[in-house]
Amino acid sequence: MPATVLVIEDEPAIQELIAYNLKQAGHQALRADNAEQAMRLVQDALPDLVLLDWMLPGLSGIELARRLRADKRTKAIPIIMLTARADEQDKLAGLDAGADDYITKPFSPRELNARVKAVLRRRSPQMTDDMVQVGTLRLDPATHRVTANSEQVHLGPTEFRLLHFLMTHSERVHSRTQLLDQVWGDHVFVEERTVDVHIRRLRKALEPSEHDGLIQTVRGAGYRLSVS
Repeated sequence: MPATVLVIEDEPAIQELIAYNLKQAGHQALRADNAEQAMRLVQDALPDLVLLDWMLPGLSGIELARRLRADKRTKAIPIIMLTARADEQDKLAGLDAGADDYITKPFSPRELNARVKAVLRRRSPQMTDDMVQVGTLRLDPATHRVTANSEQVHLGPTEFRLLHFLMTHSERVHSRTQLLDQVWGDHVFVEERTVDVHIRRLRKALEPSEHDGLIQTVRGAGYRLSVS
């Protein structure tokens, strides 16, 4: 699935190249020249991943990574550091600051896209096109198709995203607020009870194949997808 990637890079040519290759890979690229501009963009809406240059004017990339990790709202955003520093100590410093991966300049578009895909698969599996299966329930993001017992299940766009998130994070309990942030986006202001409405729709669509029981209500906590 397409991801929104925030590119924080002060070199215009490199920023343009990265943004172009992300778009070619099907992602949406947001751009910032410095940490302050990046923080304003993050306040508007959380990106799915941050590509962060080490050497930025003003606040450095390392310091920005630390700030993102220290903030409850942004601490889970995957971060890939971009830098010309190739020393092991520099790499360790980037990882210690909270980066999930580290790419040394110059890098090829193929390497960049591979690293982005790997980090998304690890940290945000619902943002990839990997097919996911729980029992006989299968969801293919590439074709936007869901099947249960080999029979197609017809879902609306929101129910599809909701099911995809729950399947890629099975057995974990998610509050209504967490589901709103992950499925609707934290910049969309809707009632928490909206989640209940879409859970009911999802269960109804899964009911004919008897997969509706996978979507469990955890009293006082939220919802989870579980085979037990």
